[in-house]
Amino acid sequence: MGQNPPDADGHRGLVVNTASVAAFEGQVGQAAYSASKGGIVSMTLPIARDLAPLGIRVVAIAPGLFSTPLLAGLPERVRNFLGQQVPFPQRLGLPAEFAHLVQAVAENPMINGEVIRLDGALRMQP
Repeated sequence: MGQNPPDADGHRGLVVNTASVAAFEGQVGQAAYSASKGGIVSMTLPIARDLAPLGIRVVAIAPGLFSTPLLAGLPERVRNFLGQQVPFPQRLGLPAEFAHLVQAVAENPMINGEVIRLDGALRMQP
């Protein structure tokens, strides 16, 4: 990526990492998962600073409860229950919404070194 030809502003690329809201509100029994997502959160700004001279931006997205193949394997009543935990919109997030955020970040060159929650105001309980 550092070898890409720069655009008029010197941009060469964008790295988007995926964390989780668990980085901020880890739940009982998920210490290792929470710590791994916290690592992604913690490295975002330093890596953005390290790669800035190359014209590469780095962001992380911390999604909440999303409709994923993993959740698709759960019974519908469980998926509905999980979706009802989200304040608004009161449902699971959609992959297209995640993709839309990635597109918005890619199109806005000032977003760099940031962790963006994508969770409908969800705050996980212990």
